[in-house]
Amino acid sequence: MKIAAAAYPLDWFESWVDYETKIAAWVSEAAGQGAELLVFPEYGAMELASLGGRKVAGDLEGALREVDRHKPASDAMHARLAAHHGVHILSGSGPVYDVSHAGDRPVNRASLFGPDGVIGHQDKVMMTRFEREDWHVVAGEGLKVFETALGRIGVLICYDSEFPLLGRAMAEAGAEILLVPSATEALAGFTRVRVGAMARALEGQMIAVHAPVVGAAPWCAGMEENIGRASVYGPPDRGFPPTGILAEAALGAPGWVYAEASRAAVAEVRADGAVLNFRHWPEQAPQIARVGQVRRRRDKA
Repeated sequence: MKIAAAAYPLDWFESWVDYETKIAAWVSEAAGQGAELLVFPEYGAMELASLGGRKVAGDLEGALREVDRHKPASDAMHARLAAHHGVHILSGSGPVYDVSHAGDRPVNRASLFGPDGVIGHQDKVMMTRFEREDWHVVAGEGLKVFETALGRIGVLICYDSEFPLLGRAMAEAGAEILLVPSATEALAGFTRVRVGAMARALEGQMIAVHAPVVGAAPWCAGMEENIGRASVYGPPDRGFPPTGILAEAALGAPGWVYAEASRAAVAEVRADGAVLNFRHWPEQAPQIARVGQVRRRRDKA
């Protein structure tokens, strides 16, 4: 299949039509290049805060609630675009005030759409300090692996990708493709997610798709500065590039990055790779059980 990862800038909109026009153009461009799976970034939906005006967009709580207000219309639009182009789309994540789970605080939710409509939603499960202490965004409940015509897809949103047990759980549940949408304001933050996504591709012997927000949005509270590069990773093993990088953009460059990826290559490397990280993972357990302290011996005078 052909995968498209977005390095996505946030724009100011005067109307809903402006937003719809932008997303339609991005989807049309990727579909026109033959992409079957399109991945937008974490907090890509935050540009919808502009529809509330400058005062709302510049206020943390106001921006979160304004974006949540447009979630039903955004979902319907992404479903229409996925159906029209016959593609799968992970929409840009955003705050959702899901009172059945989180009460009066939002989760950070990404939604996956296919040609037949919405496939499902994945909430971020590990909150960064900024989300915990400033935005008061709360963790979702559990992880999902989505069965699709393209294969089994999991989503680890930004910070989630930095925790190996989450990626391992996805791999054990059958995930072949891991989507990693992100939003990071500093190079160090982007690098942490990049390293995490590459490590999850190595450990789980799967494909990881990294789609970040890029550029400045000084009008949007919490999203003023954003850095990253869109990339697609695999295990550095047979059937994949020796660097593990299938494709990547220049740092900060907006636009789509495309990569050809194969479920068969994932199956092959898991079955007969030069190394077998996925299969050998359980061998860690008895070694961990034997961890002990070694104290340096002092020679007698």
